[in-house]
Amino acid sequence: MSATGWFRDLLAGPTRGPATVRTSGTWPRTALALPFIGMALVVGLDYLSTLEVTLEPALTAVPALAAIVSRRVWYPILIGVLSEVAAFAMAAYNHVLGESVHSATVFAIALVTAISWVSATLRLRQDQALADAQLVAEIARRVLLRAVPDRVGSVRAAVHYAAAAAHARIGGDLYEVVNTRHGVRAVVGDVRGKGLGAVETAAAVLGAFREAAHQEPVLEKVAGWLAVSLDRSLREHDHPGLEEEFVTLVLIGVGPDGTAEIVNCGHPAPLLLTGDGAVRPLELAETVPPLGVLDPEDVAPPVLKVPFAAGDRVLLFTDGVIEARDRAGRFYPLAERFPGCARGGPVEVLELLHADVVRHVGRPLGDDAAMLLLQYEPAAQPGQQLPHQNGRLAHQ
Repeated sequence: MSATGWFRDLLAGPTRGPATVRTSGTWPRTALALPFIGMALVVGLDYLSTLEVTLEPALTAVPALAAIVSRRVWYPILIGVLSEVAAFAMAAYNHVLGESVHSATVFAIALVTAISWVSATLRLRQDQALADAQLVAEIARRVLLRAVPDRVGSVRAAVHYAAAAAHARIGGDLYEVVNTRHGVRAVVGDVRGKGLGAVETAAAVLGAFREAAHQEPVLEKVAGWLAVSLDRSLREHDHPGLEEEFVTLVLIGVGPDGTAEIVNCGHPAPLLLTGDGAVRPLELAETVPPLGVLDPEDVAPPVLKVPFAAGDRVLLFTDGVIEARDRAGRFYPLAERFPGCARGGPVEVLELLHADVVRHVGRPLGDDAAMLLLQYEPAAQPGQQLPHQNGRLAHQ
């Protein structure tokens, strides 16, 4: 590293905490020159001015500016000392060393420097607390919402999750994909509310799904298992407003033969994108309320069966995606934009979709947004023919 680079890093200071943390409001390193520019501007204007009024009191703003642009606690002190030197130089040049305006300026610079130092110290502590909270939230997210492998059984999979609380990186949305003896099974859901209560509820639902998906051969009974687990979790944790707690979710199972089963409990319908570019929502004729509305023994949702062809993609998502509004109040048209973003593998498709949502909104999302994409790609044995794709047999 060059000497100038070292000095620049010394002034800006490294970000404490994990390397992935990005604290909002951080100024670029070029902003460190602003206090020096301000100081030089005041001194230059005073030197060039033909008025009898000195501009020395304007130097009191320089230490305050230093506290804004730098995260080093000693930087405002350095700028304050230089401001005092500039103040004495200006007073000597203007012959006002013994006047009250100079004494008041020196005192004001010292006071503002002290306040700026305190402000920088408190901000540094807040940044460290935020970094620690982000680290804990990231660990909790990785435990609760596990990474989805690129291939799970007969499908390729990818997930994209963006929490509304950007500093926490975890909210009430949930997802999971598992490979069972009954085929690939996945869930995407949305817990009412946010905060720790929503995280506890999501953890209970996901824990139940990871067990029930392997044990229950019938998909609708998996939903019943989740309803029982949710009811027990809410009562054990003594959640306030128990009667108002609920979880919307959609379950999907993809069998080895490419037949998909879908169970929907009050959640937005998944979107199926076929090989010819057609998009259709996988809606059931009968609507079922979210889990937590009915008694667990009354949860018996219908099952929708859909045959998949090789290359078909199904997108599961939460309402944070389709309810994202632009500045004119228009919702994001996911069904219209999905085909245009379906380029590359599942990971690339979700990245394109998320970027398109952010462009549509024009600002950070106001709600948790999760998307799970499953692409049916069965692995055929040598000489075996894969299911039809676009009206033809696909060979491997």
